[in-house]
Amino acid sequence: MDRTRIVVGYDGSDESRRAVDWAADEAERTGAPLQIVHAYQVSWPTGSHYHPTAQEAEELRGRAEELATGAAAAVRARGTGVDAVATLVHGAPAPTLLDFAHGGARLLVVGNRGAGGIANLLMGSVSQQVATHARVPVAVVRGRTETTAAGPVVVGVDGSPATDAALGLAFDAAAARGTHVVAIRAYVPPPPSVLSLSAIEAAERTDLETSLAGWQEKYPSVKLEALLAVGRAAKVLIGVSHTAQLVVVGSRGHGGFAGLLLGSVGQQLMHHAECPVLIAHPADQQG
Repeated sequence: MDRTRIVVGYDGSDESRRAVDWAADEAERTGAPLQIVHAYQVSWPTGSHYHPTAQEAEELRGRAEELATGAAAAVRARGTGVDAVATLVHGAPAPTLLDFAHGGARLLVVGNRGAGGIANLLMGSVSQQVATHARVPVAVVRGRTETTAAGPVVVGVDGSPATDAALGLAFDAAAARGTHVVAIRAYVPPPPSVLSLSAIEAAERTDLETSLAGWQEKYPSVKLEALLAVGRAAKVLIGVSHTAQLVVVGSRGHGGFAGLLLGSVGQQLMHHAECPVLIAHPADQQG
């Protein structure tokens, strides 16, 4: 499938507005069209038998349409030539965003939180569902998002099936931004009585070099810095996010990045990184 569009979720919250701005910057850099999706629904307590009247439903749709079309108009008003369209859907946010992403998007963008009440889009659980279940790359926008934000594109490398996908996204992002890639392999060594620390470091460095083989030749204009880091993956990646403009990680891995997006590592990145996080998925998960 020829994936060209960037899909971004929007609900009128400040967080989702920043996600739209970031997605618009990405669309401008890559020449991709931008689809702003606003999923709305009436949210009532569990067990409630309330049903909105036809007039209330129409008013709700009207407010939702204003939000969506206003966001698209704001992007077009930037004058950067981005082809921005608004799409309105009455339905649950996470499944809606996944449907649009899987229908031919190159990237799905969400905020790390969203509004409550009738919108309820992009709250933590929704962004986590999207990031976990998407079959396309997902950007979770948080922290520093200004177009002038400097710093490298950092990518977590662990040799898992998602590593190549993450590296490809990282190099593409760095090339589009005119910056360099910092590839980091994080590991926690066993007690010294098991193996010498020097032997462990040598083995980890070999694995890192193996993962990076060929990428510098493929992107000769992008400088590559390869680093080993001793420590837990979440702490390492959150630490480098202080100075990075983007952190790229695989959706699942082993070793230092085990359980990403399914456990504490992914949750900590999505809630504590100081820059946007771009989540890659292995090629066999992309359709």
